Formats: sequence, structure tokens, C-alpha cells
Amino acid sequence: MATAAQTATTQRSVRTTLWILLTVYIFNFIDRQIVNILAEPIALDLGLSDTQIGLMTGLAFALFYTLLGLPIARYSDRATTNRPRLIAIALATWSAMTALCGLAQNFYQLLLARIGVGVGEAGCTPPAHSLISDIVPPERRSSALAFYSLGIPIGTLLGMMIGGFLADWVGWRMAFLFVGLPGVAMALVVHFMLREPRLGMAGASDSSAAPAPELSLWVSVRTVMQSRAFVLLLLAGSTASFLAYGKTTWTTIFFQRTHELTPGEVGFWFGVINGAAGILGTWLGGYLADRFGARNRRHVLTAPAIAMAVAAPIAFLAYQASTWQAALALLIVPTLCNSLYYGPTYSAAQGLVPLRARAIAAAVLLFFQNLIGLGLGPLFFGMLSDLLQPAYGEESVRFVLYGAAFLGLIPAFFFWRCSLRLQEELDQKG
Repeated sequence: MATAAQTATTQRSVRTTLWILLTVYIFNFIDRQIVNILAEPIALDLGLSDTQIGLMTGLAFALFYTLLGLPIARYSDRATTNRPRLIAIALATWSAMTALCGLAQNFYQLLLARIGVGVGEAGCTPPAHSLISDIVPPERRSSALAFYSLGIPIGTLLGMMIGGFLADWVGWRMAFLFVGLPGVAMALVVHFMLREPRLGMAGASDSSAAPAPELSLWVSVRTVMQSRAFVLLLLAGSTASFLAYGKTTWTTIFFQRTHELTPGEVGFWFGVINGAAGILGTWLGGYLADRFGARNRRHVLTAPAIAMAVAAPIAFLAYQASTWQAALALLIVPTLCNSLYYGPTYSAAQGLVPLRARAIAAAVLLFFQNLIGLGLGPLFFGMLSDLLQPAYGEESVRFVLYGAAFLGLIPAFFFWRCSLRLQEELDQKG
């Protein structure tokens, strides 16, 4: 039986791990999202079309991120894998490639550098989710994964603010160098500060107990996809991600083209509003999931379903606003509502799969969220903008965002459908 001192030490260790992983995820999203605020000056400098902007900001990154995510997740699920070391290597890789984006002299060089960022970031979240799920009890898992997911709005906020400021001050090339290089130093912190809990668990386990069987990659994927609730969760998360990434990229450009703000102004004002609302929404999503999910586990997903339906008409009004100040104010509620799903989604996914398939579950979610969301969202919206430009000129982005606002009803429907099956399937898993 653990003493009070041992319990306190364990809690401090868990908190330290969560804070370090949050910091890593913030770096992840700074490096991933800074390209959005820099897209317009890059396009003007290199002569890019809206379709090329969508390809650079989305598909180039997402394709390799998703393809490598599954085998890396399978490697993470092996009992012998040191997950902190894997995360440190990934962090160093994507940070170095972000810095290289600033040296690109044409579209294809920039595309290759962005592919490198995607390769590195593929080794971050699946092992991080698996690590968190091992050290945090199930009843606190939504809050813990929501805490880790705060890296999304915080990293997006910092990426926009820092990127916009640097773009106005020293140009887009130096902006990439400034944000990329600190991540290499942070990788050393991860390597020396984090410990792999499996090592201690292995030493403390009963030697007579049979080890959990190792699952092959495709057996793991097949096992995960046998859950109907997980498939519905996949559809909900993927469509939500498609809209989130597409709207984030093109809303920053919308404020520059339609409301004539500079990258620095957009980075500050949209970054603050988007980031603050996203932080509050992400935390609130985890809190509501743990509180109401304790009564009935279907309610883990109730808040995201309701919130996304509420967000749709308010987002439409924001894109209709005649001033940028009114548009920003109206976007607060939709941004908050659309951020509620992070913690509940990843927590539900971890509970729907066997222990040795947790990283695979995270990777499958990320595969579809990033291939469909990050890969196709910005690209699809960019292609639509190009198609609408002959009729609407600089206002084409506004009309694309009108449609994107009401598409938010689709993930709301899938979250609701998944919630109806969640209690039953989680009970089956124990």
C-alpha cells in the first residue's frame, strides 16, 4: 500500500509529465500553424495561387504526418519502446524542418520543408496520448487529455501572434527561423526530464503474470475499427477537424483581404480571440466530460454535440459583419463551442480500445483528422476560393466561409450519434 509521501511523489511526477507534454504540444502547434499567418506574405513573395496556399498549409504536411503516424503509433505501443525518447527525437526533427522553411526559395522547396515538419510531428501525439493514459486514472482521463490538448489553442495563439509580429518586423523567412530553433533545445529537456513509466511497471509487476500480447499494426487497426462507437467518433472528429483547419487558415486570410489588416494585426487580434476562446473551450470540454460523464458516460460527448450546433449560425453572422471588430467579437462563441470536443474525443477513444492499442487509437483518429482535416480542409477551401474569384474577387474567401459555418452541423450530428452507443461500449471494455 502506497504511503502518503509516495502518493505525493507520484502526483508531482504526473503533473511534471503533463506540463512537459503540454509544452511540447504547444511547440507542435506553433510550428504547424505559423504558416497560416505567414501564408499571405509568402504567397505575395513567391507568387502562389490560393490552391497552392492550401496545398502548402495543409496537404503537404498532413499526407506524411498521417502516413507515418500509424507505424510510429504501433512502435509506441510496444512494451519495450521508450516513448519520451521518441517524442524528443520527433520534436528535434520538426523544429529543425520549421527553421528550414525560412530558407526556401520557391514553392517546391517550401513544400519539401513542410513535408519534413509533418514527418517529425507524426511522432508526437500518439505516444503522448498513450503515456498520459498509462499514468492517469480513467475517471480523470478526459481532463488530463484536455489539458494536453490546450497545446492546440495556446500553440495556435502563439503561432499567430509571434508569426504576425515577426512577419511585420523581420519578414516571413526569419519568422520560421525564430520559432523553429528553440524546439531543438526543448527536445533535450524532454529527453532528460521525462521517464518511461513502463520500466517501473515492469519491475513492479508479478513475474508470473503473462505479458499482454503484442498486436501487429493491421490487427491493432482492425481491433480499433471493430467498435461502432469509435467509427462514429472518427467521423465526428474528422469533419470537425476539416472545418477547424480550413476555417483557421482562411479566416486569417479573410481578415487580411476583406478587412485589410496586416499579418501582425491579424496575428495579434485574431490570435488573442481565437486562442483565449479555444483555451477556455478546451478546458471546459474536459471538465464537462468528466463531471457529467461520471453520471452517464454518454454525456462525455453531449456538450460537443450541442455546442457545434449552436456555433453554426453565430459563425455565419461573424463572416457577414461589416467591421473586423464585430467579426472578431462574434467569433468568440463559435471558437469556444468548437473547441469542446478535444478532450472528450480522445478520452472516449482511449476507453474504447485495448491497452496495447491506445497509441494506435490515437493515431487512427489523427490519421483521419489530419488527412481529411488539415490535409483537405485548407486545400478544399482554397480551391473553392479560386473558383469563386471570377465572380466575387477578393470577397471569394468570405463566401467560402459562409458555407463552412453551417457545415458545423455535420460533426454535431455524428457526436450525438456516437454518444448513444458510448455507455454500452465503454461498459463492455470495463
